Amino acid sequence: MIDRRKFLQLPLAAAPALLALRVDGQDRKSLLGSQIQAAKPVVVSTWDSGVTANKAAWPILRKNGHAIDAVEAGGRASEDEPSCCVGLDAWPDRDGNVTLDACIMNGNGDCGGVSFLERIKHPVSVARKVMENTPHVLLSGKGAQEFAVANGFNLESGELSSAARKEWQEWLKKSEYKPRVNVENRKPPKGILQFAPYYFENGKPNHDTMGSLALDAAGGLAGMVTTSGMAFKMHGRVGDSPVIGAGLFVDNEVGAATSSGVGEEVIRICGTHTVVEQMRFGRSPELACREGIRRIVKRDPVKAKELQVGFVAISRIGQIGGFAVQKGFTFTVTNEQYPEGKVFEAKSWF
Repeated sequence: MIDRRKFLQLPLAAAPALLALRVDGQDRKSLLGSQIQAAKPVVVSTWDSGVTANKAAWPILRKNGHAIDAVEAGGRASEDEPSCCVGLDAWPDRDGNVTLDACIMNGNGDCGGVSFLERIKHPVSVARKVMENTPHVLLSGKGAQEFAVANGFNLESGELSSAARKEWQEWLKKSEYKPRVNVENRKPPKGILQFAPYYFENGKPNHDTMGSLALDAAGGLAGMVTTSGMAFKMHGRVGDSPVIGAGLFVDNEVGAATSSGVGEEVIRICGTHTVVEQMRFGRSPELACREGIRRIVKRDPVKAKELQVGFVAISRIGQIGGFAVQKGFTFTVTNEQYPEGKVFEAKSWF
């Protein structure tokens, strides 16, 4: 009788036989041929601004530290950096409140998350406390805030940054919630962001999400996501970022995936779980990400042309790939080969 581990390895062994097949008119071999094979340890984060997260995560991995510690450090660095637009300096919701979402997950299935969290500087670390100190997976709102304070996190003032207040007051003049994809000019307005997210309102950043995946020297996987969500969203809105299986999924036997984009669309297909399961069946990270995007586009092809979602994934053997609805989705890889971080642009459906 075949054991479970050998069974899980069968689809991977069969992968070369799949290369001759075609998917939606594209040769699988052309898709698989663009994979990044990274030596472990390695960390990959969404967007050009992943350089910030990776810079904090890499020293831990380089010293043979654990992947979970590395991704938490990367998340905290992003939350501290105003240019990343994921922490308390980010744009608020339509009522003028900054609400934060985050999650963290180990390759053995341990996970924790927080959503609709206000006035706490490092939601990714609160998410880890949820994972380690409670029987729960997700805490939200006032309960998450009370838990954070009880575990030693400071309750911040809640005042908007001057830049965020200015943009919120400008938005209030029309109060229109119409995020649009800008794929022609990814350069951010001077003085607002060091790196450009993909959503803009009148040439100004609307939202960003930071997701990081790490493979440590011992072969352990972990991931985290942290975000302020969509700017000027409805008060109480929560996207995919804190939802395990939507914004993040990690499995040491297969790989890990994270997402960035319109969270509602990712939730509808259980996006990152879908990507990891596709890798379990033998698809490469890029082709697995592409399948997730295909499902989003197929659900509403017209709507898909006006939105962005990007997935990035890493296999347990260090293959890395990504795919997006629109052009312009990037991810940053850092390891011994790319110690300063190298930015790659993912292929896209449109």
